[in-house]
Amino acid sequence: MEEPVFNAILGRRSIREFTDQPVTTAQLHKIVTAGIWAPSGLNNQPWRFVLIRDKDTAGRLAEQTRYGRIVESAPALIGVFLDTEAMYDPVKDHQAAGACIQNMLLCITEMGLGAVWLGQILQNKHRVNEILGLDPRYDLMALLAVGHPAHRNQRSRRRPLADFILNDIGGEKT
Repeated sequence: MEEPVFNAILGRRSIREFTDQPVTTAQLHKIVTAGIWAPSGLNNQPWRFVLIRDKDTAGRLAEQTRYGRIVESAPALIGVFLDTEAMYDPVKDHQAAGACIQNMLLCITEMGLGAVWLGQILQNKHRVNEILGLDPRYDLMALLAVGHPAHRNQRSRRRPLADFILNDIGGEKT
């Protein structure tokens, strides 16, 4: 049985080096579509996006994070925001934003592209809104740097499954 979603989960890596090959509007729209199909409480869909392929804007955003080199080198950036006027519960809506971003990252992996979820830039989220001309009601959740991977030699590992399961109540006995 094929397991494309599970394989994308296990194969996804944070990509920080990109080729110069552009990311198309169609590709960006597919990525965002994957994001908006994430679950949200009351189906409120509080996420909003800014698609950035302008080098001047990317340069100004790069100044807002210690990972500026990644921001400047990415052919595309996706700003992921929560519309605070569409939110109904801060915890649920922030969880929904995480699910949205993960959907996007998995879609990017499936498409053969690469991305990294940049969070350190959140320290300057108000300045990011100014650069992008956004109202303060839009709360930055992440900046995704997206492109064609320069290489795929990233490695990762996880601790054993048993390290994470606190208890298995009522499960089958092994």
